[in-house]
Amino acid sequence: MSAPTTPEVRRWRAALFAMFLLTGITFASWVTRTPAIRDSVGASTAQMGVIIAGLSVGSLFGIAVAGKLVVARGGRFVIALGAVAMVGGLLLIALGAAVGAGWLVCGGLAFFGLGMGASEVAQNVEGAEIERALAASVLPAMHGCFSIGTFAGALAGIALNALAVPVALHVGTSAALMAAVSVWAVRGIPAHAPAEDEGAPKAKTKVWREPRVVLIGVIVLGMALAEGSANDWLPLITVDGFGATATIGSVAYALFGLAMSVGRFSGSRVLDRFGRATAMRGSAVIATAGVALVILAPGIELAAVGVVLWGLGTSLGFPVALSAAGDEPENAAARVSAVATIGYLAFLVGPPLLGLLGEYAGLRNALVVVLVMLLVAGACAPAVRVRGREAASRP
Repeated sequence: MSAPTTPEVRRWRAALFAMFLLTGITFASWVTRTPAIRDSVGASTAQMGVIIAGLSVGSLFGIAVAGKLVVARGGRFVIALGAVAMVGGLLLIALGAAVGAGWLVCGGLAFFGLGMGASEVAQNVEGAEIERALAASVLPAMHGCFSIGTFAGALAGIALNALAVPVALHVGTSAALMAAVSVWAVRGIPAHAPAEDEGAPKAKTKVWREPRVVLIGVIVLGMALAEGSANDWLPLITVDGFGATATIGSVAYALFGLAMSVGRFSGSRVLDRFGRATAMRGSAVIATAGVALVILAPGIELAAVGVVLWGLGTSLGFPVALSAAGDEPENAAARVSAVATIGYLAFLVGPPLLGLLGEYAGLRNALVVVLVMLLVAGACAPAVRVRGREAASRP
């Protein structure tokens, strides 16, 4: 396939921005209605945990199969297939909430997670292709679109909750929005498959043996653990650790999300100026300083500064690691899939383990584990230096 022209690359980039944004919006539509869904299906806390597990199982399966699918059929096909699964999952969630069937909600979450996991791997592979075409960093801004989408979706969810809009109508409308926008977006993605060698079916097994992929995996493990821990525990850390109100806990989470968005949208300039390795090392230092402040701060004011640094520092970790994994066209899909799998495992498994440790040591003290992993991630930063044909033209 010939190299895309500049207008084609612009449409391609806009399509991926739209998909990241839309995924964030639709994900937030589920999260913000969790209490109402729990009440509609009559689930206990433990039963709700089982229902939510459908999302994790679906996401992990989607990530696991995405690499081979991208190699075999191309990113456009996987993104389209993922959109179909997400739309179907949202409709099942809406139906389950309407009829009070927890098993339908669980199944819907599994389909939504399957589509989201597979689509995000493909989107990151396509994003890495765009970075090669433009010789510039794009993935941080794409992940920033997801952050903005979750923020916008959360605001919409708060408003719809206040207006007592039925869950089925809210989530069903999100499904319709996903269907409409993804039809437009998929048309802007070139129908091609990343270049792979003849041993592509064995690619994913091979990449796990590559020292660079392992080091990038360690980086994303630390960064994703830091991000996931804030997402799951920051409000409780604020309330239990500093004696703040629940409202202040929500403000702390909003500060973290805002810092993440700012870091991701400004990250491309930082990366293009300083290079990946320096930016990653600096990010790890900033995040470590932020987490340390939250652990050691005597009051909420200094802790708030730590929260901002925590968000800024972790903002580039996941997207830059995925960008590095997709540097070289050969086996790019397998590498991105491998690194994404580590990242999502950290998101899903790390925070619960942190909670268990916090039960005995306190949540603030448990953050020492996150701090140590951030230091390890910073030490591995040289692994994300640009490689491949475009290395000469990019920092």
